[in-house]
Amino acid sequence: MRIVIAGGHGQIALRLERLLATRGHEAAGLIRDPAQAEDLRDAGAEPVVLDLESASVEEVAAALKGADAAVFAAGAGGGSGAARKETVDRGAAVLFADAAERAGVRRHLVVSSMGANPDHRGDEVFDAYLRAKGAADAYVRSRSGLDWTILRPGMLTNDAGTGLVRLAESTGRGSVPRDDVAAVLAELAETPGAAGLTLELISGTVAVAEATKAAAGGR
Repeated sequence: MRIVIAGGHGQIALRLERLLATRGHEAAGLIRDPAQAEDLRDAGAEPVVLDLESASVEEVAAALKGADAAVFAAGAGGGSGAARKETVDRGAAVLFADAAERAGVRRHLVVSSMGANPDHRGDEVFDAYLRAKGAADAYVRSRSGLDWTILRPGMLTNDAGTGLVRLAESTGRGSVPRDDVAAVLAELAETPGAAGLTLELISGTVAVAEATKAAAGGR
């Protein structure tokens, strides 16, 4: 498979790119900064320089052309303000979904956040983040041309992955290593039966492959 990842230099994306390469897939990562290209090559991915905050739908669709799946793993980052939550966490996600439809790339994975909700209340930056992610998720779910899966991890850590997770429509609060988030994304990319599901993810007791198959209803 050829899999194009938005936010290709992110912590989860780089882990995912390495995993995809070891599974024999062809990964491409969209990045804003050309200086990040070598890190993607080291991870086994093709760097594609494209700024999702300024690119057109046509430009993003061109980058997606010929892909078997698209993964939205971009984010404004922890140090950004509410305005960039809107332009990246919502706006870029909407753009990427539109471009995937235009390019005919049906399989569409989104890295969201536990608690994402377009109606979330609050005035803090994190509240704006949860509203932006929730609005983006709702938009993706409305696209009939996409076989989408939305993944909502709990609190992300840089602990070593265990390969053991809890993956379900509702898991309750918890944390999860970025290693395991990437492993679940790699598995979901190969599990078309998970299309149409919004899944929460935390550390647990079930192996990633088994948890993914169970969440997809064995499909």
